[in-house]
Amino acid sequence: MNAKRVAHYDIVRPLGSGGMGVVYEAEDTRLGRRVAVKFLPHELARDPQALERFQREARAASALNHPNICTIFAIEQHEGEHFIAMELLEGETLATRLARQRLEVSAVVEIASQIADALESAHAKGIVHRDIKPANVFVNDRGQVKIPDFGLAKIERASRSRGDAGADGETRADQSLTSAGTAMGTVSYMSPEQARGQLTDARTDLFSLGTVMYQMASGSLPFPGDTSAVVFDAILNRDPEPLGDAAGVPGNLARIIDKALEKDRNLRYQTATELKTDLARFKRDVESGRKRAAGDTGRQPAAAEAHSVAVLYFENLSGVKEDEYFRDGITEDIITELSKIRGLKIFPRPTVLAYRDKSVTPQQVGRELSASFVLGGSLRRAGNRLRITTQLMDARTNFPVWSERYDRQMEDVFELQDEIARKIAEALRVTLTPQEQAALAAKPTENLQAYDLYLRGKSYARRWTRQDLEFARQMFENAVSLDAGFALAYAATANVCALHHYLYGRDPMWMERAQAAAERATTLGPGLPEVSVAQAWVLYAGGHLDDAINIVKQAIARKPDCEGGYYLLGRALFSTGRYQELADLAEKAIEASGEDYNVFSPIQNALGALGKPEALRNMRQRRTLAIETHLRKVPEDVRARMMLGIDYAIAGRTEDAMREVNIATLLRPDEAMVLYNAACAYCTMDMLGEALDALRKAWEAGYRDAVWTRRDPDLVKLHGHPEFERLYPA
Repeated sequence: MNAKRVAHYDIVRPLGSGGMGVVYEAEDTRLGRRVAVKFLPHELARDPQALERFQREARAASALNHPNICTIFAIEQHEGEHFIAMELLEGETLATRLARQRLEVSAVVEIASQIADALESAHAKGIVHRDIKPANVFVNDRGQVKIPDFGLAKIERASRSRGDAGADGETRADQSLTSAGTAMGTVSYMSPEQARGQLTDARTDLFSLGTVMYQMASGSLPFPGDTSAVVFDAILNRDPEPLGDAAGVPGNLARIIDKALEKDRNLRYQTATELKTDLARFKRDVESGRKRAAGDTGRQPAAAEAHSVAVLYFENLSGVKEDEYFRDGITEDIITELSKIRGLKIFPRPTVLAYRDKSVTPQQVGRELSASFVLGGSLRRAGNRLRITTQLMDARTNFPVWSERYDRQMEDVFELQDEIARKIAEALRVTLTPQEQAALAAKPTENLQAYDLYLRGKSYARRWTRQDLEFARQMFENAVSLDAGFALAYAATANVCALHHYLYGRDPMWMERAQAAAERATTLGPGLPEVSVAQAWVLYAGGHLDDAINIVKQAIARKPDCEGGYYLLGRALFSTGRYQELADLAEKAIEASGEDYNVFSPIQNALGALGKPEALRNMRQRRTLAIETHLRKVPEDVRARMMLGIDYAIAGRTEDAMREVNIATLLRPDEAMVLYNAACAYCTMDMLGEALDALRKAWEAGYRDAVWTRRDPDLVKLHGHPEFERLYPA
């Protein structure tokens, strides 16, 4: 490649070459970012069938959105040459690292887990890499793994038959195996089915990963040889040298690697999920052993023997939809109570949300979540009377381990939660430490009416409109008037006051209220993650974005599913231009946020700013599904309806988009956030006059965040318009 400019890419320098072509670092002049461009070999580009297959598979691979997978930006053609533009990888290949040293066990497990996580995501979309090897694994300075060429390796046979087995960044030192003078550098990582020329599937990648794990753990290949024939014979007929304590590899890890290297693929790991789970279990057991060795013997039973329990949302038998907020609150509090017992592994709230109001068996839940036990039940509230039935089921046998029916007064609800947690621990023979007993005995409030108001307020605060926030604030303030020591209610008050200040005009009164409530919450519950999130919202609303990021990260570290935590982190990261950091935590944020559709917005904006159209399209589809599901349960949520209108507009569903926009603006014509999102929808449909009018009304209604507005990709078409620049100046 002699040209300095190819299409709209300025070539900077060559990065490597191999059987799948030559790779260059380049500057994307349209988007102002550095990328890698890979040119296909001429012989491949001249084969119409191979070229069409490459383009099809590259398009499929470009839909992958995973922090451990190199993102494909575009498939391009210039003067008869075909190339792809993709993420520029930083760091070094795993091959380079292994050439320096054998890896520690912790590094082996961490790198292998990230590769397995990437494979899990790709295999779920029917994409098999087929060329997993150290030269195709990049590791940056923070230890993050990136894998290139998903989907591209499927057409490797076209070049392998000619004897060229190189790949991106692979050196000739890696092509040292010879057969009649032909380089076959990747033979060592082939699966038996690849070696036989049979059809391959996802299990091929798992065998190759097993080979990489063996090499990382032992410092040598499992199937060595001086020629390709010797290596083929070893892969097909010989077992690798045993790993184990004698080789400095823990026995449990050796067994994981052995299973990945099973020659019979029916006996091998069948999915990347299975392999990833075993690695996670090994990592947990090592950590548990380290704590015991350090003298931490307070846990009964040990972490390696912890019982995994999935707590399903109780069935609401009252028949009153209004009671669902109470049912949800009780269930989530029981999850929280059980999470205080270190001898139990409790699945977080977002994980079990998928089963709410669905007919499932304990065996089904146990199989899908790898849970040993499932707690289910029902709740009926009538006046001041409460009836709760609970059953703890063995997920393997579908038989009950413990069951109980409680007929209590409403004021007994906290003791009831405590008792359920203790009974489950007793049924599973888990001994509670004094600290755990004290934690279970602690109550969020001594006043049941205050607790009920708090739960009711939470159900409205999630919707963000002025009317809903005002109603939620009243609920929270009434709660603290009943119990002046209710830290969670003070934190929730701080949240809604900060949001009111941020969304609906910058009246100092709202910030003063938010700060006072946050200070009170901090005094009463300084260690509560919910209090930290409240502090962060106050900082965010006041423009102190970096401080907000630091505090909310601490809250998430203590409680990943802390309500609103990841959404706030996403907004703050986007507002500070830290797009890649936000994109990297997208999956964790979505998983931890459960049904909170709000979490998608900053992630989508970051993907748009990074120039990742396929990843953005995939994320929008996921948000659309999440909002449609939410609106079937809460059709009155106008914020959700407006955001759905934006998604429909982007998808070209103009009639559906206008329907949602019209309903939302009719229901809440003066809501700043509704008007702002209406502007986004109009802009997407090229209705720029309507977009500017809606944006002006949003500004008049109090939404005046110029930083977010100017970064929002949905409003790019308005940049430069005098009215837009007047309202939201740079």
